[in-house]
Amino acid sequence: MLAEPFSHPALIYRSDQEYVAATTAFVREGLTAGEPVAIAVPGPNLALIESALGADARRVRMLDMTVAGRNPGRIIPAVLRDFADRHSDGRVRIIGEPIWPGRTETEYPACAQHEALINLSFAGRHVTILCPYDAVGLDPEIIREAARTHPVLRDVSGEWHSDDYAPDLVVGWHNRPLQEPEHFESLRFDSTNLWAARGLAARQAAALGFTGDRLDDIRLAVAELGANSLDHGGGAGTIRVWTEGGRLVCEVSDSGHITDPLVGRRPVDPRDPGSRGLLIVNLLSDLVRVHTRAGATTIRAYFDLP
Repeated sequence: MLAEPFSHPALIYRSDQEYVAATTAFVREGLTAGEPVAIAVPGPNLALIESALGADARRVRMLDMTVAGRNPGRIIPAVLRDFADRHSDGRVRIIGEPIWPGRTETEYPACAQHEALINLSFAGRHVTILCPYDAVGLDPEIIREAARTHPVLRDVSGEWHSDDYAPDLVVGWHNRPLQEPEHFESLRFDSTNLWAARGLAARQAAALGFTGDRLDDIRLAVAELGANSLDHGGGAGTIRVWTEGGRLVCEVSDSGHITDPLVGRRPVDPRDPGSRGLLIVNLLSDLVRVHTRAGATTIRAYFDLP
C-alpha cells in the first residue's frame, strides 16, 4: 500500500528557540528540494522566522495568520488551497499556525474543525502542512486535541504517529448548539422580504460605526446566507442580530442540513456556475460558526467592531 502523499504533522514547541529551529529547518528542506514554500503564522512568529531565514526569506510567501486566517473558515480556501493550487505541478510545503494564545473560546471550535478538515481537503495531494502549537501558551486540552487532528506529531525530541488521530470525531464534537444570546433583534424572512433581513443587519451595523466596504460586506454576507435558506433551507429562515465580545453577530437559521463538511471551504472559479454562498461568507467574516443537524442549521457570521 502506497503512503498518503499528503503530510500533516503538528509541531509541539515550548520556546522561541525550538520554534525557530524547527520551522526554519522545515522551510530550508523545502527550498533545497525545489518546493514552493509558504508561511502563515501570527505576526510576531512570522518576524522570528523571517529574521532567522535571512536572505532565504525572499524565496518564501509570508502571511500574517492573524489577518489572513482571522476567520478559521477562510484558511483552507484563501490561504492553503490558494497557495497549493498555484503550484499544483509538484510538492508544496506550508507552515500554518491557526491556533495561538489569544484565540477566544468562541473561535476555538472553528479552529479545531479547520485543523480536522485539512485532512479531508488535501487527501491525495502532494502537500505538506506543518502546524505549530505553543505548548506553554495554549490550554493543555488544545494540545491533546492536536493529536486528534494530526496523524503525526513532532517536537524537539523527534517525530511519532498519533494514536489518537480521529479528525471526523473532532468535526462532530464541535458541531454543537451555539450559546443563546441575551438580547437580539430578529426577523422571519422568505422570498418576499429577504431585503428586510439585509436591512436589519445593515441598520445595526451602521449604528455601530460600520461604513463603506465593510458595511457592504455585511449586507452581502447576510444576503448570501438568506439566499441559502431560500434555496436549501426550506424556503424561509430567521435572522437574529446582536453584539457580543466586540463583534457584530448576524445569525441565520433555517430547516436545512449541511451534510458536506467542506461546504464553504472549497475555492470556486468565478466562471463556474453554482452556489458559493457560504464561501463568500467565510471570506468576508472575521469568524463563522455553524451548527447543523437534520432539519435545522444555524450559521453565525461575526464582524469585528470598527
